Amino acid sequence: MSSADPATPGLLPGLLMLCLLDIGIGSAAVAVDMPTVRLGVDVLFDEGLQALPGPRIGLVTNHTGFDSRGVSTIERLSGDPRVQLCALFAPEHGIEGKLDEKVADAIHGATGVKVHSLYGDTRKPSAELFRGLDAVLFDIQDVGARFYTYISTMSLCMEAAGEAGVPFIVLDRPNPIGGVRVEGPVIESGLLSFVGPHEIALRHGMTVSELARMFVGEFGIRCDLRVVPMRGWERGMYYEDAGLPWQRPSPAMPTVDTAIVYPGICLLERTNVSVGRGTPTPFELFGAPWLRSEELAAELNAAGLPGVRFSAEDFTPTPGARHYGGMLCHGVRVAVTDRDTFESVRTGLHAFAGIRRLNGRDLSVPEGTDYLVGLRSIRLALEAGKPATEIEPLLQTGLAEFMEKRQRYLLYE
Repeated sequence: MSSADPATPGLLPGLLMLCLLDIGIGSAAVAVDMPTVRLGVDVLFDEGLQALPGPRIGLVTNHTGFDSRGVSTIERLSGDPRVQLCALFAPEHGIEGKLDEKVADAIHGATGVKVHSLYGDTRKPSAELFRGLDAVLFDIQDVGARFYTYISTMSLCMEAAGEAGVPFIVLDRPNPIGGVRVEGPVIESGLLSFVGPHEIALRHGMTVSELARMFVGEFGIRCDLRVVPMRGWERGMYYEDAGLPWQRPSPAMPTVDTAIVYPGICLLERTNVSVGRGTPTPFELFGAPWLRSEELAAELNAAGLPGVRFSAEDFTPTPGARHYGGMLCHGVRVAVTDRDTFESVRTGLHAFAGIRRLNGRDLSVPEGTDYLVGLRSIRLALEAGKPATEIEPLLQTGLAEFMEKRQRYLLYE
């Protein structure tokens, strides 16, 4: 591994730090008053667009790309006479973040710029689409879990930018569930996919800029990577602490509370358990028509998991929901009582193992679960009905090595 450019966290506030790694080749949100944090896009404009090597820009973004006043990055770039916004690239859920299906290319209504879908027939843009641009910018809000696909899109775009010989500039944004807690396991190499692009921890505790730096430094992504860090963000902050407007990054991510439980409860996503899609609080609620919910809630509370309480609660997903639309489900609500001690992945493991123990004949655990949890051995242990306490040590797989590597790429205190 090559070392990244030196980053002194204490020097980040008050200056624009362009981190050019010497590795490899060459809808507006609701505005808030006096945000604590200046986002990467704010810093880009604060510094007079000095980060841009030329006027012809491509932008990888969606509805979560906006500045601290709630003005979209598309609007800011397209309205600036120093910039030619030549192309837009949209991740899963589309440029407006509303779709739960394949997304087609389109024309952006307000600007007339073509939107190239990166969640349709292709997920990696061709190098040809980037050639002729002076830089490709990335400005999308991540949620802090390995299988949230926006970081996969970033990685693939970095590859394409390298192949095209075009600088790739990441405009940094907060990790909404904080940059301190990290939870494993690290995904095994044989399970890398669009929901696990590189060997990183399940809850990685990094911002998109930090991840991009790691992708170049550790995983062979060759590109001219530059980042525009935030000002004022600290690792212990949750999204609300930054004083920024929350815009749900995807249809089933309505709140920061959702994002906090997501890395653990999403482990159930590919089973035949509803994770609350089609309810107002997805991932904070899970269940099925056959679930023994009161027994499960009591068992989970008895486990003494930190920072969380469980209660039985019936719910009915809206018609058309992925699981049990229009059907009464017996569920368990996950109520986080202390974000700083809550262990999302461990909690999800206990929920999974508890369902297996109480409803083993009803629960389907497909092999696709491997790609979410990251280790085949965990899925096999769950299938075998082992208790969560016996499986927990597997969550540490690869974590110590990941933490050592991760430290080299962090930009903030």
